[in-house]
Amino acid sequence: MSDKLIEVVDNAGVVRLTITRPKALNALNSAVLGELEHVLVELEGRDDLRAVLITGAGEKSFVAGADIAEMRDKTPEQARDFARAALATFKRLETLPVPTVALVNGFCLGGGCELALACDWAVASDNAVFGQPEVLLGVIPGFGGTQRLPRRVGPAMALDLCTTGRKIDAAEALRIGLVNRVMAQSELEAYAQELTQQLGGNGPQSVRAAKQAIHDGMDQDLDSALALENALFAFCFAGEEQTEGMSAFVEKRKPNF
Repeated sequence: MSDKLIEVVDNAGVVRLTITRPKALNALNSAVLGELEHVLVELEGRDDLRAVLITGAGEKSFVAGADIAEMRDKTPEQARDFARAALATFKRLETLPVPTVALVNGFCLGGGCELALACDWAVASDNAVFGQPEVLLGVIPGFGGTQRLPRRVGPAMALDLCTTGRKIDAAEALRIGLVNRVMAQSELEAYAQELTQQLGGNGPQSVRAAKQAIHDGMDQDLDSALALENALFAFCFAGEEQTEGMSAFVEKRKPNF
């Protein structure tokens, strides 16, 4: 295995990132966050980027949380700086112009759950375990959990998870909307390959426009959001992608995007 903490595999613009600290259950420390930040900066500059999938090495854990051993002796100022670095990295992931998907295998706790929340959606294996158990350590979520979790599952459920620290299984995560789908762990890799083909085969500019419309529109009133959608819809007709897509449909062939 490479000595890199983030393994990068590129399949025609669909990039899979794997956090590789399996002995530590892929816990997030400063080195992992720094390397993830570096990778995301490189991805931001790629015009050929189509999607980003993120997962954790091994079958036991997506990301078990932040590295408690590293955090234990931090001062308030050091803790603030550590969390700010993580928040900036997760924001960079969240604002990539392409779809981002968490492939969750095993533990997805604390900072790991917050990492999954920074993705556009998550898919889980049936052995996945989710939670924001920070209160059991005398702190609160610091990588965005108190803000992204209620936006994903609603404030009441977010308060439930963040104040009890309880863990939930993949079935409950699906029920509350934390993940989009659940499958057997043995099927997760096949799904990742299928998703790679789907996202890699769609019109890249229209996919980016769809993400922009949804992300930016959510923070606007409905009329403004609909105007944004209308502008982006019209923009799609300004390039060759729309011509190729609609011509392929009429000609009953697969489009060549």
